[in-house]
Amino acid sequence: MKIKVKSLDGKALTGAKADIELNDDVFGLEARADILHRVVNWQRENARGTARAVRERGDVARTGKKFGNQKGGGGARHGSRRAPVFIGGGKAHGPRKRDFNTSLNKKVRALGLKMALSDKAKNDNLIVLENIELKEAKTKALLALIAKLGFGNSALVMDGDAVNDAFSKASSNIPRLNVMPAAGANVYDILNHDTLVLTRAAVEKLEARFNG
Repeated sequence: MKIKVKSLDGKALTGAKADIELNDDVFGLEARADILHRVVNWQRENARGTARAVRERGDVARTGKKFGNQKGGGGARHGSRRAPVFIGGGKAHGPRKRDFNTSLNKKVRALGLKMALSDKAKNDNLIVLENIELKEAKTKALLALIAKLGFGNSALVMDGDAVNDAFSKASSNIPRLNVMPAAGANVYDILNHDTLVLTRAAVEKLEARFNG
């Protein structure tokens, strides 16, 4: 699959840099809703923290010996210091430990990422830029540039090894515009944005990730 490469100011490049050939094994697959659904669920489940457990009556190290007479004491007929009514006793009906770390086959995870990338490419929601280098970290200037490029209501921008520092700072005040290095590519973030914007370096990193 061949796609036009643009500069950050929205102009199409000429010559050898005008186009980029996308690997069909990465950007040319048919997206399957069941695979994408499994990968997104796996991501969101693993993002949840482990629920904190409390010590219940059986977990408290206090005596279970009856400490008073059954009758005649003028109080309740307690039979254990572990009861929830005592300070230091066990919690009644407290939260249990719940671990949400699910597992998913590595091949399914890789396939899901390829399908997410392919979905953006096939639906014309993929933009490839030569680079995202900015001279100054000015949000107003960046807004003018992305208006020409047509990022849509939301966009995810991926660079190579590291995101250009000026671009990252300038984009931090723009709602629904997120940036990350190619190493952070994931199905949930890709599908959660209208447009996927890749630099040439990001394309090379992503293709090398699967071909390696």
